[in-house]
Amino acid sequence: MSIELIVLDVDGTLTSGEITYTQNGDEIKSFCVKDGLAISSWIRLGKKVAIITGRESKIVERRAKELGIEHFYQGIKNKKEVLQNILDELGLSMANVASIGDDLNDYSMLKSSKIAFVPANASVYVKNIADEVLSSNGGDGAVREMIEQLIILEGLEESYLRLWY
Repeated sequence: MSIELIVLDVDGTLTSGEITYTQNGDEIKSFCVKDGLAISSWIRLGKKVAIITGRESKIVERRAKELGIEHFYQGIKNKKEVLQNILDELGLSMANVASIGDDLNDYSMLKSSKIAFVPANASVYVKNIADEVLSSNGGDGAVREMIEQLIILEGLEESYLRLWY
C-alpha cells in the first residue's frame, strides 16, 4: 500500500524550533525553502499533505497557504485523533501515512503512522520509535530529506524529476 499522505509537525520540524519575538511582540519563524519545494512537488504528484501543530501562528497559516496544503490544523493537543479524522475524510488508513515530528507531542502520531521520520535533533524518545532518523535537523531540510526518501521508496523518481524538465 502506498504513502498517500504526509503529516508534518511545525516547530522543530518545518522550523528549527526557535521562536523569536520582536520588541512589539510579533512572532518570527523561518522556513527552509528546500522543504517548501519538496512539499509542493509532492502535492503536484497528486499526493496529500497535512500540517498538525500544537501551537497557533498566522505565520504557519500563511506558509501552508503558500504551499497549497489543504489539511491544516493548529492548537492541537491530540495529533493522532486529528490525523484519524483526516484519514476518515480522505478514505485512507494509517497504512497510507508517513509523518514527521520531533518531540513528545508527536509521539502517538508517529507511532501510528506506517512510516515515522524524525529530524536529527529530535527528542531521544521519538527517535526510539522512528523508522528513520534523518541526517538533517528540523528547519534545515529534514522535510525535504523525508520526501525524497519517500519518492525513492514509492518508485516516483522519474515522475518527481519530470516536474522540473
